[in-house]
Amino acid sequence: MTYRHRHLLGIEPLAPSDITTILDLADRYVTLNRASDKHGDALAGRTQVNMFFENSTRTQASFELAGLRLGADVMNMSMQASSIKKGETLIDTAMTLNAMHPDLLVVRHPHSGAVNLLAEKVNCAVLNAGDGRHEHPTQALLDALTIRRSKGRLHRLTVAICGDIAHSRVARSNILLLGKMESRIRLIGPPTLMPAGVADWGVEVFDDMRAGLEGADVVMMLRLQKERMDGGFIPSEREYYHRFGLDAEKLGYARSDAIVMHPGPMNRGVEIDGTLADDINRSVIQEQVEMGVAVRMAVMDLLARNLGKPMQTARS
Repeated sequence: MTYRHRHLLGIEPLAPSDITTILDLADRYVTLNRASDKHGDALAGRTQVNMFFENSTRTQASFELAGLRLGADVMNMSMQASSIKKGETLIDTAMTLNAMHPDLLVVRHPHSGAVNLLAEKVNCAVLNAGDGRHEHPTQALLDALTIRRSKGRLHRLTVAICGDIAHSRVARSNILLLGKMESRIRLIGPPTLMPAGVADWGVEVFDDMRAGLEGADVVMMLRLQKERMDGGFIPSEREYYHRFGLDAEKLGYARSDAIVMHPGPMNRGVEIDGTLADDINRSVIQEQVEMGVAVRMAVMDLLARNLGKPMQTARS
């Protein structure tokens, strides 16, 4: 498999062939993860450092498990208790880590562009686990793998992305990826939660769920990111659910075989009806979690191949 990128900082630099390469390898890792022996050796001798400047459950656990299953030495840094809190700059932290010779650096940061800055200062491969409102590339890749395995393709589907578009790096990465794969993208949400200039993104924009969901193959719900909101973006959660929360009645406007997705964590009864979220005939939310481990294994495997052979450990 050919993958020539040194880092994974976003979906934007990837060609459709790069996306296909990642998903094809991830498919193999789905099979491995379902076997009784789940361990490979693609990262044997490698050191993986996870730096999460924002709280995370699913993404951090997924990256950690992915590294361990491929044989890496995995270190989770508690950034809340790090020297950053003592005034150390991000650049100084990067230089300190670089001196420890990690091979893979997984970073989540609240500021857009911070991960790209780190990548310029270290010698290892850097993976963006989410930076501000910018991108969350592995989430888009795992969503793509979930869609492809469910629908048999990624090309020329109608995908509705619903909710808090303005604050969502997940939405941005999915829009980029699905656009590269020639799918039709609809964004649905209140005008207060739509980004400026969204009309220039090559997407269709709706403020009515029923119109936006008409004939959709995939319905992707988004979390209301209250931690990124500094004003009154919605009248109330109850009103938001009435207009933009997904329930069986609204889903009825989509195709009869449409799948329901959510990156998590979910606010049940706000973004999505809890019964629908758990409906094994429509919801692929648990499959998204499973695909996340396989995709992160695939990405780290491909990046490690471009690093050359692991350094030999000195022996006494």
